[in-house]
Amino acid sequence: MVKKMISELVGTMFLVLFGCGTAIAVNAYVNSVFNTSFAFTMLIIAFAFGLVLMALINTIGRVSGCHVNPAVTIAMLIDKRIDIFDSIIYICSQIVGGLCGAYILKYIFTTESAFGANGFDKLSLLPVVTTQTVAIIIEVILTFLFVLVVLSASDEKNKVENPSLVIGLTLTLVHLFGIPFTGTSVNPARSIGPALVSGGDYLSQLWVFIVAPLVGGILAALFYKFIIKTNEKELVYEEDIEEVEEEIEEEPVKKTVRKTTTRKTTKK
Repeated sequence: MVKKMISELVGTMFLVLFGCGTAIAVNAYVNSVFNTSFAFTMLIIAFAFGLVLMALINTIGRVSGCHVNPAVTIAMLIDKRIDIFDSIIYICSQIVGGLCGAYILKYIFTTESAFGANGFDKLSLLPVVTTQTVAIIIEVILTFLFVLVVLSASDEKNKVENPSLVIGLTLTLVHLFGIPFTGTSVNPARSIGPALVSGGDYLSQLWVFIVAPLVGGILAALFYKFIIKTNEKELVYEEDIEEVEEEIEEEPVKKTVRKTTTRKTTKK
């Protein structure tokens, strides 16, 4: 358990450090030097989050499963892939890891006031559109999709060839959509650290980026359990029936071959 705890802590720290760190660096420095477009900036940030998660899955994944996200951990708990005690340890480790990543960013970018924190209304890039209600809806939907893909891709029964690629690109996808609205959280541990370091309105809005991702993760777990897994069982049942039918059809042929072989042996 100690190794798992450390893996989740370090993994979440790197997620915040590289994801939020890229957002700070690109917005504060790269744009001012090269005058790049927002679309290009958003693409870089989205891929930073996706790529660091891919790297983490391929390293700490074999130790802890690389949740690095309380919404994922709770979904795994609902799906009975982790017990309640381990899930509490995981979530605590993730929050501490997020705090460590945020404070490292504060030490590096001393002149900044926002350290990749999420926000809505005047803290959003689309302040007129992104009300509190819109922010909640977007975060629930984005987390639902992301956690659903994590559950499906990490399930050995589904035999996904490269789950880290699928999960990483899904995180990139949800960031491409969510950055203009909320900065994209889909992860309470990723939001808590930067909000505490940034303070002000970011801290007062933090509850949205804790509650909404957790709701999205729970809904994804229930959807996966009662909709997708049900279909999987039906498919397995159909495959079993087909195998039995094939065996019944092949049985007379096998008996004929055996009889022919026996006759040849007897003649000799």
